[in-house]
Parts: sequence; C-alpha cells; structure tokens
Amino acid sequence: MKKVLVIVPFPMTDANRDQRRAQLDAVSLGPDIAFEFRSVRAAPKNYVSASDMAIAEIGALEAGLRAEAEGFDAVCIDTMSDSGMAALRSELTIPVIGPGRASVLMAMMLGQRFSIIALWPHWRHLYEKTLGDLGLAHACASIRALDLTPDNQSLLAGKEEDIFPALETLARQCIQEDRADVILLGSTTMHQAHAYLAERLPVPVINPGPLTYKLAEAVLGLDLTHSRTAYPTTPAPKHTLIHAMLDGGEGR
Repeated sequence: MKKVLVIVPFPMTDANRDQRRAQLDAVSLGPDIAFEFRSVRAAPKNYVSASDMAIAEIGALEAGLRAEAEGFDAVCIDTMSDSGMAALRSELTIPVIGPGRASVLMAMMLGQRFSIIALWPHWRHLYEKTLGDLGLAHACASIRALDLTPDNQSLLAGKEEDIFPALETLARQCIQEDRADVILLGSTTMHQAHAYLAERLPVPVINPGPLTYKLAEAVLGLDLTHSRTAYPTTPAPKHTLIHAMLDGGEGR
C-alpha cells in the first residue's frame, strides 16, 4: 500500500478537513494507495502579501519534513500557491506535487489557451508567479475572479446556489471573450464547484486537488521523483530549528 501525505495549508478541525478529503471523491484511484490529510501548524489568514507567503512556506515545509521518515511515499500540497513544494523537494527524495504547477502543465496537454477562474482578485499574484516560473504566461488567456472573500474552513458549503452560477458566468466569459479552451479552478477551496461546471461548460475544467492525487499515483507507479539537480539538498539541515519555531509560535 502506497501512502500519500496531503498538506492542508491552514490549521483546522477534523470536521473541516473532511471537506478537503472530499476531493478524493472526484477522482478514480487504485486500491493500493491511501491518502492522509494533515493541517499545517502555522499559516497566514490568507495569501495576499509577501509576508503571508513566507509564513505559508514555513508552515508547509514543517508539516512535511518528517513525511519520508514517517513512511509516506509522496506528498501533495493542497493549495494552488504550491507553498512549500520546492522547499520540501530539497529535503525529501519522495515526490512532492503542487497543484498550481500541475494544473497549468495539464492545461497545456489538453488545449492551447487556458483561463483561471478564482473567488478573489487578491489571488492573482499566485497564478502570475507560477506562470512566470514556467514561462507560460503567453498561454494564459485570462485570469478572472469574483469579489468574494474565501472561506478556507467551510469552503463553498451553503453558498452553492449563489457561487456556482456566478463561476459558470465567469468561465463562459473566459471561453467566449478570451478564447480559452481549458478552464482551471483557481483554488482547491473551489473543488465543490467542479462537477457543476464540468457538466455545463464546453471545455475541460481542471480540478487541481484531485489532479495531484492522480499524479502522485502515476509517478509512484512509474518510479519517478523530482530531480536532485533541480532541487539540491542543503549542506546544513535545520529541521530542529524549523520545528522549534513552530513549537514556540503554535496557538498564537
């Protein structure tokens, strides 16, 4: 049995983590792979500023540092920011997969131009960073967002009747006005809208969280992992320091 750790980017109760686990229902996986969802111990309120991103990186890094020693075979990051992905790749030999990068690259396999739809305009910088890192800004037809402050705990629960049609309208603008031929959900917090949109839109809709689970299964089956040349290890590991930082700050 292969074990995959999914790093949830916010501290939350097990009941709220269940809404993250529900992403597993959207993808067909073999019987020989299991997923454990673990919250970070430290996170920003949301991902708006550079300091928010620094805290998110440390939180995700700390949550996954022991993954390989704990017997996990892969790690998935449950945020389109891919927070902690590069840092964990430098620490672990097992695959570490982020949905932001994976979604963009999958879109390029399925079409020529894609659009990203989001709940909140303040997330734009996350997508622009990934597009810049990959050199694929030219393939992004548009980034469109509603003006809704996201709820990273209860996600879209109870708001489906208002948000799902609004996201459909946004996606249709991307397709009709911006000429997008693939739509990316801009956050794993939007996963509850995927089935609704996929049934109604004439182009593929990428659901980022479930995509990472399927990719984890694939790379493990192919015996692949990230390149150590691209992600070199540190000559002076600071694991004790990183854990101590969060031990001291937890609950504050």
